Amino acid sequence: QVQLVESGGGLVQPGGSLRLSCAASGSLFSINAMGWFRQAPGKQRDMVAIISSGGSPNYADSVKGRFTISRDNAKNSVYLQMNSLKPEDTAVYYCYANTVKDNRSQGSWGQGTQVTVSS
Repeated sequence: QVQLVESGGGLVQPGGSLRLSCAASGSLFSINAMGWFRQAPGKQRDMVAIISSGGSPNYADSVKGRFTISRDNAKNSVYLQMNSLKPEDTAVYYCYANTVKDNRSQGSWGQGTQVTVSS
């Protein structure tokens, strides 16, 4: 039905930057909130950043001032600009979207993209 595809992950040195992208596709739907979550080995999946349909962002305290979430509603896409990366940012990053069709909501997840911060 709804598919989310992430891109932009990779290996980067501490202090470096990466930009993650996620595009939603599938049958007819509308998108409310979109966001990024991450999960490190042995840890639970935690919220990194969420952005409303109107563009209002919320961030986890650990990434405030370093990460910026944005979206392009015309492209059904959400982005995460990650600056000043730290080793503790290493995780699989998952795109999330809350979609609505005929007044029924559904949460959708991407497959994830690996981000590794290491010297």
